[in-house]
Amino acid sequence: MQNRIFSFPPIIDDHSEIIILGSIPGVRSLQKQQYYGHPQNKFWKIIFELLNEEFTEDYDQRIQILKKHHIALWDVIDSCERKGSLDSEIKNEEANQIEELLENYPNIQAIFCNGGKSYKNLQKILGKNYKIPVFLLPSTSPLHTVSFEKKLEEWKRILETLK
Repeated sequence: MQNRIFSFPPIIDDHSEIIILGSIPGVRSLQKQQYYGHPQNKFWKIIFELLNEEFTEDYDQRIQILKKHHIALWDVIDSCERKGSLDSEIKNEEANQIEELLENYPNIQAIFCNGGKSYKNLQKILGKNYKIPVFLLPSTSPLHTVSFEKKLEEWKRILETLK
């Protein structure tokens, strides 16, 4: 098995109202040092469509758009061993301190999981009856072969939570 990989720091501030949790960055994201850095991942396209913002490739601007709309971003896994980018290849994982983060940012009103791995891991971390609602959204990964339109429709749940 290859060397250990590590997730990125959370993108969050005191105005964040929701948090979107992935599993851990894929190979391309790690190379670029950017959340959802693979060009075929639909995360950024979905976010910009939802928020009615003009799409940009500029990562710093993307982060500013998230913050403008009170959206935080992080991963459930702090570190793991993994060959390639598949969640199914994750071994020897260590969890991020999700509970601590939520305690430090009490304005977070809902958690949205980008895909099944994130959701399952979060349930192990927080338990099934956590005080903040947790929603499972279809993965934005190109490996999750649901159509863009179907993913976008499911991701609209975010708009119901944001003020």
